[in-house]
Amino acid sequence: MLTRKQHELLTYLQKYLADHGVSPSFDEMRDALGLKSKSGIHRLITGLEERGFIRRLPHRARAIEVLRLPEDVTGRAGFAPAVIQGGRAEPRKPIGRPVQASEAGLEASSLPLYGRIAAGTPIEALRNEDRFVEVPPTLIGRGKHYALEVEGDSMIDAGIHDGDTVIIEETDYAENGAIVVALVDGEEVTLKRLRRRQGAIALEPANVNYETRLFPPDRVTIQGRLVGLIRRY
Repeated sequence: MLTRKQHELLTYLQKYLADHGVSPSFDEMRDALGLKSKSGIHRLITGLEERGFIRRLPHRARAIEVLRLPEDVTGRAGFAPAVIQGGRAEPRKPIGRPVQASEAGLEASSLPLYGRIAAGTPIEALRNEDRFVEVPPTLIGRGKHYALEVEGDSMIDAGIHDGDTVIIEETDYAENGAIVVALVDGEEVTLKRLRRRQGAIALEPANVNYETRLFPPDRVTIQGRLVGLIRRY
């Protein structure tokens, strides 16, 4: 069952396509539904996708496939999918490459910004469900993602600076050598490179002024993997 706003957005998307042949912008969707921010639209689109009503096409800007409509909208079975297309998406940026804020554009996706994470001494993560950051859709793929603000300089040689915003894919596993969000002892969160060494977990900085820390595996929990970075000047 759809919420009223999800129902309203789905109906609007289909009608806009029929009338214009192109996708509405996030601003147009926001105004049509009377919402205050585009982050609300992002949450509605995610909800529709999870319920199988739409599908966002990867690596294409402003492209949504409408898979089906509620019965009270179609009034019939056999709804034919429609594709809402826009311009071509930017090529996928390499992991860790700073993306200028201007590259985000109007079609940026909204991710929850949970707080500041130390790239030096670990700090407790501040989870904040009310803050969002807009990121280029080419930086994120399938699965859940969130953003964190970097505090400290221990990952500077990996191109991660104090004040950067890192884009994290939620996962409890990462390959050896990946840069991860690691939870230590259930209370300290840090951004480091993961190494597995003879039954131990090493959290490596990317700065010669900091030391690698070693922990037994049961003291470290992976909470995410770095997939992108945004830097504002």
